[in-house]
Amino acid sequence: MYPTISHLIYDLLGVKIPLPIQTFGFWVAVSFIVSAWVIAKELKRKELERKIFPVKIKNIIGKKLSNLEILSGIIFGFFIGFKGFEALTHYSELVENPQQFILSSRGSIIGGILISLLSVFLRWKENKKTRLENPKEEEKIVHPYELMGNMTLIAAISGILGAKIFHNLENFDDFIADPISQLFSFTGLTFYGGLITGAIAVIIYARKYKINIKHLVDCFAPGLILAYGIGRIGCHMSGDGDWGIENIKPKPEWMNIFPDWIWSYNYPNNVLTYNENQGSVVFGKMSEIPNCSGTFFDPYCYQLTNPVYPTPLYEVIMSLLIFALLWKIRKKITIPGCLFFIYLIFNGLERFLIEKIRVNNEYDILGGVTQAEIISFILIITGISAVFYLFFSNKSKKNKPT
Repeated sequence: MYPTISHLIYDLLGVKIPLPIQTFGFWVAVSFIVSAWVIAKELKRKELERKIFPVKIKNIIGKKLSNLEILSGIIFGFFIGFKGFEALTHYSELVENPQQFILSSRGSIIGGILISLLSVFLRWKENKKTRLENPKEEEKIVHPYELMGNMTLIAAISGILGAKIFHNLENFDDFIADPISQLFSFTGLTFYGGLITGAIAVIIYARKYKINIKHLVDCFAPGLILAYGIGRIGCHMSGDGDWGIENIKPKPEWMNIFPDWIWSYNYPNNVLTYNENQGSVVFGKMSEIPNCSGTFFDPYCYQLTNPVYPTPLYEVIMSLLIFALLWKIRKKITIPGCLFFIYLIFNGLERFLIEKIRVNNEYDILGGVTQAEIISFILIITGISAVFYLFFSNKSKKNKPT
C-alpha cells in the first residue's frame, strides 16, 4: 500500500521524493477533475441539442473593489502566508503528517501579513486596470458548461461536509468519544452523505441559472459513477480501512488466472496505524510487518493479521462497467431525467451487493443492516419507481390527442 504519493514513487522508481500528498486525497482530486471534464462534455452536447440553454446575466464592470473583496483577500492571503511560510521552513514535519500540520494552530504571522498585503495589492492593481469613473452594466452570456468549475467546487465543499455528517452519524460512538478529531480529520467520509448534500447544493446553484434540472442530472450521471470508481482507487491504494470482511477461504479455481490479492489481501503498509485499530471490530486486527521498522515505509509497518476481500478494487471494476453502460446508452435515452434514475438503480445495486462482504457498522434493526444498505435500497426503489413513472408519463403525453 502507498499511504502517500512519495511511497508510490519510491516503489515504482526507487527514488525518495518527500511530498506532502496523501494517496487517497490525490485520487479524490483526480476523480473530481475527470468527472468535471466528462460532465462538461455532456453539458456541451445537451446545449448543441438545444435541451439546455445559455443564460444572460447582468454584470457591472468598472466598479471599485468592495470592502468584502478586500477583506476576503486579506483573510485568504493571511492563511496562505501563515501556513505556507511555516511549511517552507518546516517541510519535513509537513511531509511527516500533512493533516496534523495543516489543522494545527502553528504558522508564521509575518508570512501571513506579507502574503495578505501582497494579495490585496495584486487585487487592487488588477482592479485599477478595469476601473471606470462611471461603472456600467452589461449583459453577459453564460453557457452551462462554463459553470462547471463553480459546480465542482460547490459539490466538493458540500459533499465533504455531507460525507462527514453521515459518517459521524454512522459511527456516533466514535464521534462522542473524540468529536474534534472526527470532525476535522481528512478520513472518515461516507459517499452517500456526499452524494445527497452535493446534489442538493448543485441543484440549488443550477436553478439560479435556469438550467433544466432533469437534463442537468442526466449530464451528471456518468460522471458521478466514474468519480466514485476513481475515488475507490485511492481507498485501495492507501489501505484506508474501506475493505471487506475476513476472507481465509481458498481461492476458487476459476480465479487462478488472477493474482492472489484480487481474492484476499492483507493490505500491508496501510495508512491506518496499529494503535488506532488493534482489536478493532470494524477494521480488523493488525500485525507488524517484519523488517519494516526504520525503512522508508516506517511508521506504516503494519498489515491485517487475516486477509480480507479487497472490496475497493471490486467497486472500481463495477463502477467502470456502470460508467461504460451509461455512456453507451446516454444518447439513446430520450426521456429527461431517466438516465439519472438508471444511475441510481445501478449505484444502489452495486453498493447493496458489496455491503454483504464489506466491513461496516450495523444498526440493530432487521437483523443488522448498515447505513449504506438502507440508503442503497432506497436508491434502487426510487430509481425503479422514477423510471417507470417517467416512461409512462412520457407515453401518455405522446398518445394525448393534439
